[in-house]
Amino acid sequence: MESINQILLENIKNSISEVVPKKKIGIAFSGGVDSTLVSKICTDMGFDVVLLTIGFSESHDILFSKEVNQQLNYSHHILEIDPETFPEITSNIHKVIATDNLSWNENCIAFHYVSKLAKSLNLDVVITGNGIDELFCGYNAYREAFAGGQTKINEVMDLKLENELKMMKAVNVISSEFDVKILQPLLSAKFIEYAKTIPVTEKIHSSDDLYRKHVIRKLASDVGVPEISCSKRKKALQYGSKIHKSLLKTR
Repeated sequence: MESINQILLENIKNSISEVVPKKKIGIAFSGGVDSTLVSKICTDMGFDVVLLTIGFSESHDILFSKEVNQQLNYSHHILEIDPETFPEITSNIHKVIATDNLSWNENCIAFHYVSKLAKSLNLDVVITGNGIDELFCGYNAYREAFAGGQTKINEVMDLKLENELKMMKAVNVISSEFDVKILQPLLSAKFIEYAKTIPVTEKIHSSDDLYRKHVIRKLASDVGVPEISCSKRKKALQYGSKIHKSLLKTR
């Protein structure tokens, strides 16, 4: 009988095969477990992977992604955000997506820079690990929901998924300026349906569980993701890149 990890790996591979149309791809890469797992699986599947990291100078994501890739040794490109042009770019993005949702603005800003970097490398498809935090209890909100049991966790999951799917549409409006498509294979309807069948006990252990996503971390370790990445606690893109901090300063 196949283990949960083997079945999970097959489902991730199937979703990537069904969603990703070409072999040369960029991957939005922070060095965290989600983006590193997707990078490793895509490479093992024969994709020509280019890691794309963005952030302000000396930001967590730039430093950590370099550290993780010292062990992977994949093609890796970094775009440092220019603080001089940042306020104008953020203002333009805010006008385009027309929402005051801070997280949406921050993610659209991040993917503006990811898309700009991809375009400079003649890449028009970028893959992300979006969906893992939503489906495998990656957020702190799942710790808060834990006492409410499966029903409460499912409610949080459905809200998180709905938000993420809508947000990634806004992200693609921004990336289209560079003729770049941002794809999220782990937010496909088929993968969502499968991931919801995995027991919650494989994802989160208690309301004090600071790591969560246990089945994902185990799979990452199994397929050869560096241990520093497997055991890394979540740091969202807008924080790891210093976009959140810089955006608040411009308001």
